[in-house]
Amino acid sequence: MIKQFLKEQLIREAIRKKGPGPHREVDGYAIRKEYRELRLSLIRHLKDFLLITVGIFSASFGFKGFLLTNHFIDGGATGIALLVREVTGLPLYLTIVIINIPFIILAYKIIDRSIAIKTSLAIAGLAVCLFAVEFPDVTKDNLLVAIFGGFFLGAGKGLAVRGGALLDGTEVLAIHLSRRLRVTLGDIVIVINIIIFSAASYFLSVEIALYSMITFLSASKTLDFIVEGIDEYTGVTIISSHSEEMRQMVIKQVRRGVTVYKGKRGYGRHGESADMDIIYTVVTRLELNKLNSEIQKIDPNSFVVMNSVKDTKGGMIKKRPLKSL
Repeated sequence: MIKQFLKEQLIREAIRKKGPGPHREVDGYAIRKEYRELRLSLIRHLKDFLLITVGIFSASFGFKGFLLTNHFIDGGATGIALLVREVTGLPLYLTIVIINIPFIILAYKIIDRSIAIKTSLAIAGLAVCLFAVEFPDVTKDNLLVAIFGGFFLGAGKGLAVRGGALLDGTEVLAIHLSRRLRVTLGDIVIVINIIIFSAASYFLSVEIALYSMITFLSASKTLDFIVEGIDEYTGVTIISSHSEEMRQMVIKQVRRGVTVYKGKRGYGRHGESADMDIIYTVVTRLELNKLNSEIQKIDPNSFVVMNSVKDTKGGMIKKRPLKSL
């Protein structure tokens, strides 16, 4: 019965996507396509839920296991919530919700409704976790508290971002202001955190503000590591008169995929030139040295451009290298 119900729903969805018209029948391919899309959507939502849940517990552990007992704060909206808690005495689970409400509304208006909904649920979950779950007080050492409190807090934020939510709404404000004021996102974030840590030095103490900066740096680096991943890729563009040899070298020696662009030299050391092939490939940092060495063997005068790549989808880079040909 469940299979029949699912099949009927898939047929209805396939018909709806075909739109109005005389030919609204659907074949087996359309049903299989709808089933595949449904399965991928469910897997994605489950993955997002697990990432956000682990992120909530990690951030809560960073708060209650390290930062709260030593009165340290972080940057961004969580830093403001911690500072308000220290000044007013309100519980953190309450201040973190109050501070993030304007950012959630702003995210709903300028970014995406689904992100705003996920963010509101994630922050509500964080508030519940801070209220209901007890964590051990790990250490009293100020430096360890600053480093590892930031680590667990940053890991929580990063996992939530991987799940499509935010545990800190400051970035939403930074995006909004950067569009309005025509300045970079990084500049806005720096200004916001300068204000937060200046207020911390005034209301708390200079020493706590300095330790809180260490917390912020630790959290930021951990967040970047979680979001960007452990792999580091490099995109390599090779412009050479020996383009076919370069292509064969990337495939056979480095054993990676390659893309060939049709291009034309502008002006170089050999003057103007005719049309040529431009080779592009993406390699890991471990393979970069070998690629450079092979390029030098083929054409020492080739022009090579390298740029960092945060992540890739599809292609050969995340698979095993090509088998030797």
